[in-house]
Amino acid sequence: PYSHILFDVSDTGIALITINRPAKLNALSGAVIGELADAFARVTGDAAIRSVILTGAGEKAFVAGADIGELAALTAYEAHAFALRGQSVFRMLETCGKPSVAAVNGFALGGGLELAMACTVRFASENAKLGQPEVKLGLIPGYGGTQRLPRLVGRGRALELLLGGDPIAAVEAYRIGLVN
Repeated sequence: PYSHILFDVSDTGIALITINRPAKLNALSGAVIGELADAFARVTGDAAIRSVILTGAGEKAFVAGADIGELAALTAYEAHAFALRGQSVFRMLETCGKPSVAAVNGFALGGGLELAMACTVRFASENAKLGQPEVKLGLIPGYGGTQRLPRLVGRGRALELLLGGDPIAAVEAYRIGLVN
């Protein structure tokens, strides 16, 4: 049983994982990261699961990023460990050996975009806004976005998104190859 995600497997072997914190715009807390780690391990270990769809609950956000309130309370050492854990969990998804789809509706910012980029493909609704706004908090993306983003959109576009911090609309994300 999970508290912050929904996990369902269809008869056809498609796992649907929904980050379920709509009141917090599905922000990635330590508890959410822990539940995703367990869910991704289940996906990897269960031969009956053939693919994964990852989405966020509600209409406003896929995942609006890390839980900033939780991050603000961490020491530098704890924040480093938190980033390493997030990187490890997202790598689990990226390397699970099964196709994964990010179904992005609303905001996919910071860690949310990094989670989407760990998926095999990304599909965005017309109201999606995607970006890496960490620079506006004096941070850099901590869950692998600095590596995945250039692979998807090229170095120049990646630097523009990483250093500018402004979100882009779904149509622009499609144009530059960030979403399919």
